[in-house]
Amino acid sequence: MSTKGREAAKIAAIIGGGAVVGAALGILLAPKSGAETRRDVARYAKRAQLQATRFGRSVKTGVSSMVERSRALVKKDDQKEAA
Repeated sequence: MSTKGREAAKIAAIIGGGAVVGAALGILLAPKSGAETRRDVARYAKRAQLQATRFGRSVKTGVSSMVERSRALVKKDDQKEAA
């Protein structure tokens, strides 16, 4: 990973961590009843689970595509060397 990639990953991690801390504080200090807060948290968790599943599938598709392209390039290179 390049230096710029590492910097971007650090920034993304900081932003993500801040979002989690902010959400936790918001839940703790919310003026809602416990039942309402639990229902809201359950809904949020379900949405987050669905988004994570979609993201995982997207990553899997991208990785599979890259593997196939890499295999095709290696095969093409091997054919050139054999000729």
